[in-house]
Amino acid sequence: MALMENVTAIVARLMKLKPVRVFLHYAAHNGPLMAAGLSFQAIFAAFAAIWVGFAIAGFVISSNPEVEDAFLTLLRSNLPGLIGGDGSEGAIDPDDLFSTGILTWTGVIAAAGLVFTALGWLASGRDAVRNIFTVPPATTNFLLLKVKDLGIAIAFGIALVVSAALTVFSTAALATVFGWLGIDSTSDVTVIVARIAGLLIALGLDIVVLGAFYRVVSGIRIPWRILAQGTIIGAVALGILKALGSSLLGGATSNPLLASFAVIIGLLIWFNFICQVILLAASWISVSSEDRGVSLAGSQKRGEKTDARPSNTATAL
Repeated sequence: MALMENVTAIVARLMKLKPVRVFLHYAAHNGPLMAAGLSFQAIFAAFAAIWVGFAIAGFVISSNPEVEDAFLTLLRSNLPGLIGGDGSEGAIDPDDLFSTGILTWTGVIAAAGLVFTALGWLASGRDAVRNIFTVPPATTNFLLLKVKDLGIAIAFGIALVVSAALTVFSTAALATVFGWLGIDSTSDVTVIVARIAGLLIALGLDIVVLGAFYRVVSGIRIPWRILAQGTIIGAVALGILKALGSSLLGGATSNPLLASFAVIIGLLIWFNFICQVILLAASWISVSSEDRGVSLAGSQKRGEKTDARPSNTATAL
C-alpha cells in the first residue's frame, strides 16, 4: 500500500513538471498527426524551392565563391543527404543546379510549384499552430492571407541568403581581427571561434524565423517574453537536430530494401523531426501562456473575428 502511494505521489509530481505538461498538451491537440501532415507537404515544397533557389542563386551569388560555399553549407545542414559536394554524399550535384535557369519552362513550372506548395505549407502551418494555441482558424480574407504568406515565403528565402552572407562576413572579420592580434588564421583557436560564430548566426536565424512563424504567420499577438521562451527552446532544439542530422538519419535509411528511396524517406523523417520541434515549441508557448493567465484566443490580430468553435486542423492536413 505504501509503495503504491509513493508511486502515485511520484507520478503526480512528474505530471506537474512543465515539459510533461507541454508534451501532454501537444499530444492532446493532435500535434504528432499535424506534424506528419506538415512534413509530407514540406518535402514537395523543398524540391521546388531547391530548383528555384539555385536558379536565382546562379544570378546572385555565383560570382562569389565564398558566399556560394556558405549557402551550400547552410542547405546541407538544413537538408541532410540531399545536396552533395564538399566531401559529402548527396542525391543532387550542386553544379547541375547552379546551371539551371529560372527563365526556362522547367524554371517556370518549378516556380509555380514552389508558390503553390509553399503557400499551402504556410496555411497548414498556421492552422496547426493556432490549433496548438487553442485558437480557431483565421477568418481574414483568403486573398489577403495568400499575399501575406507570399511575402513571408520570400522573406524566408532572403533570410537564407543573408545568413550565408553573414557567415562569410563574420569569418572574414574574425580573420582580420586575428591578423591584428598576430594569431594564425588556420590555428585551432581560429577554427573553433569561427565555428561558434557560424552556430550563433544559425541560432539567431532560427530564432527570428520561429518568432515570425508563431507571431506573424499565425496572426497571434503573443507577449514577447513568452514568445522568446518558446522560440529560443525551439531554435536550440533545431540546432541540435542539424548537428546530428546525418547521424539521426543514417540508421533509419540504412535498410537495403529502402536504398532506392533512401533520400525521400530520409527527408520525410527529417521534416517530421523539424515539424515536431516547431509544434512542441508552440505547445511550450501555449502552456506558458496558460500558466501566466494569458489568453492567446483574445490576442488575435486586428481584423479577425473570434469564433468559439474548435478547429480540426488534423483533418485539413
